[in-house]
Amino acid sequence: MTQRHITIVGAGQSGLQLGLGLLMHGYQVRLISDRTPDQIHAGRVASSQCMFSKALEYERAVGVDLWPDAPPVQGIGFTVPHPEQPGEKLFSWAGQLDAPAYAIDQRIKFPALIELFEQQGGEVVYEEADIAALERYTLDSELVIVAAGKGEIARGFERDAERSTFAEPQRALALTYLHGFEPSPDFSRVSFNLVPGVGEFFVFPSLTISGDCHILVFEGVPGGPMDRWQGLTPQEHLETSLDILQTFMPWEADRAKNVELTDELGVLQGRFAPTVRHPVLQLPSGRTVLGMADVVVLNDPITGQGSNNASKCAQTYLDAILDHENLPFDRAFQQNAFERYWARIKPVADWTNALLMPPPPHVLQLLAAGAQYPELAHRFANGFTDPVDFGDYFLNPEGSERYLAELAAKAVPQAA
Repeated sequence: MTQRHITIVGAGQSGLQLGLGLLMHGYQVRLISDRTPDQIHAGRVASSQCMFSKALEYERAVGVDLWPDAPPVQGIGFTVPHPEQPGEKLFSWAGQLDAPAYAIDQRIKFPALIELFEQQGGEVVYEEADIAALERYTLDSELVIVAAGKGEIARGFERDAERSTFAEPQRALALTYLHGFEPSPDFSRVSFNLVPGVGEFFVFPSLTISGDCHILVFEGVPGGPMDRWQGLTPQEHLETSLDILQTFMPWEADRAKNVELTDELGVLQGRFAPTVRHPVLQLPSGRTVLGMADVVVLNDPITGQGSNNASKCAQTYLDAILDHENLPFDRAFQQNAFERYWARIKPVADWTNALLMPPPPHVLQLLAAGAQYPELAHRFANGFTDPVDFGDYFLNPEGSERYLAELAAKAVPQAA
C-alpha cells in the first residue's frame, strides 16, 4: 500500500511537531515554510513560548528534547501591587511546578526542528503559500493542513462569531529579551504581576541565540499607561520597559538594574483580537483544507498558553489522523478533528479571556489567599500545565467559595 501524503503549511510549533509525529507513523509529509532556517535564526523574536510539562511531553514523544541545559522555569509567582500605597505589594506568593517548564527562543528551536524533520525523511519546500498554492498542494496530498497563523491564507478562515468572545484587541503587547535580569529567589519562576486597570507583566528565564536570558512580557490595557510601545527604537523599547517597571512594579525594576537587550531584534510589539475561526477553508475548486493551532484558536498571551496550545493541537490532530486509519480525510474528518481540539482547548480560552476582564471579587479573594495557603499556590501554578482545572474554582464563584472553605477548615488546628 502506498504511503498517505499530507502537506502542512507553516513551520512553527504545531506544524513541525505534527510533521515529526506523522513521519514516525509512516506518513509522507511535505512542510511548507516561508523562511529558511537561516532566515528564522537571523530574524526577530516571535513570541515568549514558555512550555509546560504536558506540552513538553508531547514534544518529547516525537523526538524533540534538544536543549537539556536550558534554564528551567520551576514555578509561578503572583503579585498584585497595593492600590493605595505606591511601591508596596498588596500580596505576593509563589508555587512550585511539579515538573519544570522551558522557554526556547523559536529562532533557535524552529531551525533545529526543520533539520530534524528533514533527517527523518520529511520534505521541506520554501515558498510563500497563497490560495493558488493551496490548490496545488491538494492535487497530490490527501490532506492539507494550514498551521501558518498570519497572512492571506490564515485570514481566509472565517471568524466564528459564536465562539469568539472579543472583536477588538484587549491588550497592547510587548516583548523584551534581556541579559542581566536578576533571577528570582529560592526557585526560578514566571513572576506574574497584575495591576488592575493598567495591565499585566510577567518575566521568566529563557534560552536565546546569545545564551541564557529573561523574557519580559507586557500586557497593557489599550489606551492606558502601559500602552506606549508603537514606533520605538530597540533602545527606546528597553527604556520604556524599565520605566513601566519602576512606575508600577519597583520590585521588578530592582531586578533590572544591570540589563541589556539580548540583540536588536529581541523586542516585539503589537496587538490582536483573540479569535476563534471556523476550521475548514473551502478553496475555489471546492476542495478543502484544515486550519490548526493559532489559525483556528488565537488566544491572548496573558496566560502564556500559545505554544502549549500549539503542541496540544499537534497531538490532537495526530491522534485524529491515526484513529482515522485509511478513511478519506474529507470535510467531516476535518471538522471532527477540530472539534476534538476545541473540546480540549475551550477551557484554556475561557480562562484566558476571563483574565482579560477586570477581576471579579472572588478572583481577587482567591489570588490573595495564595499567600495564606501553599496548597492553593501549588494548585494555581500547576494549572498552567493543564488549565482545565481552573474551571472548577477560578472561573466559578461557588467553586471558589467552596474551595476556600475547604482550605480554611484544613488550616484550623484539630482539637485534642
